[in-house]
Amino acid sequence: MKLSVIASGIALALTLGGCQSTQTTQTSTTAATAQQNNKVFAQDYVLEELDNGLRVMVVKTDYPDVVSLQIPVSVGSRNEVEEGKTGFAHFFEHMMFKGSEKFPEDVYADIMKNSGVDNRAYTTNDYTNYHLNFSKQHLDKVLEIKADVFQNLRYSEEQFRTEALTVKGEYLKNNASPIRKLLAAVRKEAFDKHTYEHTTMGFFEDIEAMPDQSEYGQTFFKRFYKPEYVSLVIVGDVDPKETIAMVKKHWGNWQRGDYQADIPVEPKQAAPRYVHEQYEGLPGHWLLVSYKGTEWNPNTKDRAALDLLSQLYFSENSELYQQLVVEKQIASQMFTYNPETKDPGLLHVFVKVDDEENLAVVRDAINQTYAQARTELVDEGKLAALKSNAKYSFINSLDSSQAIASTLASYMHFERDPEVINALYQSADSVSAEDIRAIANQYFTDNNRTTVTMSAKDAVAGFDAEVQLDTLVADINNKPTEQLFTVLDKTNSSPLVDVNWLFYTGAAADPEGKKGVAALTAAMLAKGGSQSMSYKEIQKALYPIAGSFAYQIDKEMISLRGRIHKDNAEQWYELVSDQLLEPGFREDDFARLKKELIDGIESGLKASNDEELGKEVLYAELYQGHPYGAYNYGDLSDLEALTLDDVKAFYAKNFTQRNLHLGLIGAVPEKVKAQMMSDLQGLPAGEQARLDIPDAPALSGHHATIIEKSAKSTAVSFGFPIETTRSSKDWTALWLVRSFLGEHRNSNAKLYERIRQVRGMNYGDYAYIEYFPRGMFQTKPDANLGRSEQIFQVWLRPLRSNNDAHFATRTALRELDKLISQGMSEVDFNATRNFLTNFLPQLVASQNRQLGYALDSQFYGTDNFADYVRSQLETLTVADVNRVIRENLQTDNIHYVFVSGDGEDMKARLANEQVSPLKYNTEKPAELVAEDKQIESYKLAIPSKNIKVVPLEEVFK
Repeated sequence: MKLSVIASGIALALTLGGCQSTQTTQTSTTAATAQQNNKVFAQDYVLEELDNGLRVMVVKTDYPDVVSLQIPVSVGSRNEVEEGKTGFAHFFEHMMFKGSEKFPEDVYADIMKNSGVDNRAYTTNDYTNYHLNFSKQHLDKVLEIKADVFQNLRYSEEQFRTEALTVKGEYLKNNASPIRKLLAAVRKEAFDKHTYEHTTMGFFEDIEAMPDQSEYGQTFFKRFYKPEYVSLVIVGDVDPKETIAMVKKHWGNWQRGDYQADIPVEPKQAAPRYVHEQYEGLPGHWLLVSYKGTEWNPNTKDRAALDLLSQLYFSENSELYQQLVVEKQIASQMFTYNPETKDPGLLHVFVKVDDEENLAVVRDAINQTYAQARTELVDEGKLAALKSNAKYSFINSLDSSQAIASTLASYMHFERDPEVINALYQSADSVSAEDIRAIANQYFTDNNRTTVTMSAKDAVAGFDAEVQLDTLVADINNKPTEQLFTVLDKTNSSPLVDVNWLFYTGAAADPEGKKGVAALTAAMLAKGGSQSMSYKEIQKALYPIAGSFAYQIDKEMISLRGRIHKDNAEQWYELVSDQLLEPGFREDDFARLKKELIDGIESGLKASNDEELGKEVLYAELYQGHPYGAYNYGDLSDLEALTLDDVKAFYAKNFTQRNLHLGLIGAVPEKVKAQMMSDLQGLPAGEQARLDIPDAPALSGHHATIIEKSAKSTAVSFGFPIETTRSSKDWTALWLVRSFLGEHRNSNAKLYERIRQVRGMNYGDYAYIEYFPRGMFQTKPDANLGRSEQIFQVWLRPLRSNNDAHFATRTALRELDKLISQGMSEVDFNATRNFLTNFLPQLVASQNRQLGYALDSQFYGTDNFADYVRSQLETLTVADVNRVIRENLQTDNIHYVFVSGDGEDMKARLANEQVSPLKYNTEKPAELVAEDKQIESYKLAIPSKNIKVVPLEEVFK
């Protein structure tokens, strides 16, 4: 016996199945042309129908001595139309081994044993097959014995009743299988009238009553064991002509019958159905999702298309299998089973999970996959590869006489003609991606679905809230077809291709209590795997083509950017687009990247980068209670609590078309560009085009935050919010002021000259009007740090002691006060403007920087950055600049941040306005010494109540 094929690796040849008989050829045929290249079954054969309706097929093979005899009888559970009489097709599979008057059971068994005959049988929905394998010298005797049994089966009442008990035992044994229990449950739920409602075993109550049904048993046998229901398939080392003669000798006088079962037609299902099956002691939980399929007809595309679809979307090679079983390991088993049936049957997907809550997860994933099949066009290359694999796998499987015979038997019961195999594959060859989608829409509808869950529990919690498949399809179809994202196309002849996927979202969009989720999501996209490949596999594939893909996050922007040579652009895009559009969201990636972010804060920022730490704490202090208030990479406690679901939710909400501003530069191949435009339209439309950022909190007075940590130097940052951003008309003037006061990593600026050059106090002293992270590692600012709110900031790179830090801060504040009160001189103005005019091209000197700055210009609503700044510099006057200084800079409201090894000492110095005399290791000019005397007691005016000391461990906690 067999339960057809229940496995994920079902060969297509054995899963394409079932329809009404339409042909009754009664002439002898020799397939002289069967070797045509387009035929998957290409063996020469003889097919003859005897006068009594018996079909005989003979295939001569080159495998020596062995013969395989298959006797498919076109009767299965489908034919059991009488109430209370289910299971008889299977029961007679057993009884046919009881012998006849000429060959009683013991004689029958003895002959078969001594002849070395492998003698077995199985029952299906639509047919029962008796298969025997033996040496060719026994062919005549085997045909004689089987003919006599088929025509003159004989058994006693006692044998009948005893075998009925055996069948009951088999039912109970089979009922222990969760797969069989699921199949029995789904068939009983899905069918109302058709005999597919019961399995081949039958209903248990009918099996229990079977011992008393001996008389009906005789009736069943006389109805169906007639030549018009039977085929003989004989394959092996035989002479076809002699074999046909043997068949006629033993089977030719068998009398034809006239019975035909009236198979009820199943009414159209009106609603989706669901049932839960309790199985006490069952480990894990099972889900079975089944849809009504099509009847057997090899000349139409439906059956072939449904099986191709099943392999594309639910086999071990499918994205869903890889996602559920391999990558996320939500499911421990997943497979399809699409039995061939003469009438419309069921198409199944089985999944086993360990956790009850994952039943709804995998159900929704299956629904989403069917919705995908109904809305997308499968890749033609993948479809062609599947067809080719199926065809050649079928051909390769015909590697013995037994394999050929058993395959033929599985098709002969339909139309009793082996050419249905070739017709079936010809239909499969003609199936297109459009056919797959159209047929998916025809069969995979909510009203066609029956779902079964099974576990040790009496119900599945939370399983009732099922999303309807038609709703999912509607949602997909309602996705905008127009392009809702913007594209900055700066393609040119450069062989280097840079792509920047700039999303208007970022750390400012982190929900309360989930600070860091934006950064973790961006990391998961750029440094995690896709649904089809692990991150390790992606990196391995990118290595030989030197492809890159990275991310940068700020408050209102997440930039995912990459570079590749144009020759490898297609391969590179296929890899990184999957990361962006089909992220794997694997637990191992999530754990790894979350740990990296936490380590980056703990070890990279807090423990070993005092300079950046002070700058970031200043932002956090100035923006308390504001969307900018948290560090870009999160708060440690929030990061620890983040889940993969948090990341998925952020991705779904924020990585949308309306948030996307795509930048392209270099010789982007047209094919890649077109694919990119199409793919990105698969992102959700989204509702927001830009984050709504409120004004910065009002700062009143002077404040100081001192971070106490083990440090041998003291880092200083101070600043205050400003309203001028790059969108403002005065931005270029303020940018010039900033450069004069403290151009980053430049020795010509005022603060650098007064603190480092003449006094040798530290490494550098700079000023900013835009966020400038990673300043200790680079000389020029990054692009794509666009913000709606900015601060004016002074950064004094670490000083040797608290005293020096106090003095340097006083120096910087004094210079700022002088600038505000006295303004900039004409000489300083011209020198700074000349510097910036000539320095400006360096900011956009590389291709990727050109692209990044151009995208920023879109964010700020300005012209091209270099042109915009250059034109404004040309028209600026020193009067303009001094006005901008007065309107934007002040020293009444400032927040200071110190990172110090002795926080209490630093607090005392500030609160008491302690003098901070400066000592040199060499003589200094009297003018400088005199200036030092003024600076060492220059008042910062920070009230004691506005000074706090924060232990390092509490920062970004």
